[in-house]
Amino acid sequence: MRTRHTGRAVYPLPETIVMDSFNPGRAADRFLQPEEGPSAGTPSHDGASRSHVPSRFSLGRLVRVLVCAVFYGLFYFVQQVTELLAPLLLIVGVGWSVLPHVIGAIGTSAASADPQARDIVTHVAGTIPHQIVVGSHVVTAMSLVTDGLLMMAAAALCATLAAVAAREM
Repeated sequence: MRTRHTGRAVYPLPETIVMDSFNPGRAADRFLQPEEGPSAGTPSHDGASRSHVPSRFSLGRLVRVLVCAVFYGLFYFVQQVTELLAPLLLIVGVGWSVLPHVIGAIGTSAASADPQARDIVTHVAGTIPHQIVVGSHVVTAMSLVTDGLLMMAAAALCATLAAVAAREM
């Protein structure tokens, strides 16, 4: 086990922290040093002994860990939702944009067989909407594909930010 020398004392470092190759300068700073000095368990001026237990975490560090944990949870949640919805939007958007072309190809091959079948296929191809209006939103095949690609980018960004937040904890 490797150790860190700081002035008077030697503090052992766990091997998992020592092998931190991403940022080796921070490995030694992750643990707070025990409190030393005249106030740590020595008698006070009136003769009574102070039983001061050194705090492992300061308040600032605790707040930092809590903030990083909240952001990690938010980023991870957004990543999971976008990884679930992005492929669905892409598949629906591509399918919606390809469907009229596929039906049109079937209609041309059916035209030689039966004129009544051609009329039915043409009617079905004409009933596929080019856009759907939901409230004030207009949904098209290309908007679904674009939203799916943007969701994939958001998932990648959230994965990166969640890793950074986890690293800072």
